[in-house]
Amino acid sequence: MCQVFGVSRSGYYNWVQHEPSDRKQSDERLKLEIKVAHIRTRETYGTRRLQTELAENGIIVGRDRLARLRKELRLRCKQKRKFRATTNSNHNLPVAPNLLNQTFAPTAPNQVWVADLTYVATQDGWLYLAGIKDVYTCEIVGYAMGERMTKELTGKALFMALRSQRPPAGLIHHSDRGSQYCAYDYRVIQEQFGLKTSMSRKGNCYDNAPMESFWGTLKNESLSHYRFNNRDEAISVIREYIEIFYNRQRRHSRLGNISPAAFREKYHQMAVLKKRTNGSVRYCQYTSQLSRVRARAHNTSSPLECP
Repeated sequence: MCQVFGVSRSGYYNWVQHEPSDRKQSDERLKLEIKVAHIRTRETYGTRRLQTELAENGIIVGRDRLARLRKELRLRCKQKRKFRATTNSNHNLPVAPNLLNQTFAPTAPNQVWVADLTYVATQDGWLYLAGIKDVYTCEIVGYAMGERMTKELTGKALFMALRSQRPPAGLIHHSDRGSQYCAYDYRVIQEQFGLKTSMSRKGNCYDNAPMESFWGTLKNESLSHYRFNNRDEAISVIREYIEIFYNRQRRHSRLGNISPAAFREKYHQMAVLKKRTNGSVRYCQYTSQLSRVRARAHNTSSPLECP
């Protein structure tokens, strides 16, 4: 056999008896942890977020080394795909002005919500999904699903958000010009709860970039990898993605690589600390830390880059 492969017998036996180096063994152990983390995060994290995920599980690894091992393992994030819009703005209903003008910079939860509709293909036909996102926390605060794209569907999503968040009067509710959001009944709900209505310019998806970004993330990381036999299957997958993964587990770069729920909790802890300390140095330091996270993300990411 040694003659066939052109190697000496002594060289062959040295190779057989040679033990891998400590570095090589460490790399192999790390590869296993990286594979597990990659699967746990649904194949959605690049090197930066994966490094944070590993660190919070007690595994410290440098970014360059992690990038090298990911490459050796051929691990890649799920690729983004484009989807058609669902907006129907051809109606005679009154349209609200654009109060945001692509300035998505709230300073607290429940200051700005963005809302939109999308659809999912199943063997039974389309499933329509209405969603509402808090721009500050990136959390999906309300959603509803149904067979038809109606004002009742968007109303259910809005009521869910109102019940769960109990926002103060003056919250800006931004959406596109779809008939479901311009409908009289929907606008009445907004007025009853003291919401300010804002709407995108016609045909400008960037005016509602945070919500468009979430739809892309949902479809890229979850829905595009399924073939649903019926609407119930799709509903189950969507609900699990939003409630379990996106809101509570998925790390967001603009939130300091923590989940929306964790970021909201950190904000409320800050508010409690403010009341207890009455403006002490410790509170000021905590506020400064949270502000730096938001400012750093704002300077490095466009709205479309933060689902």
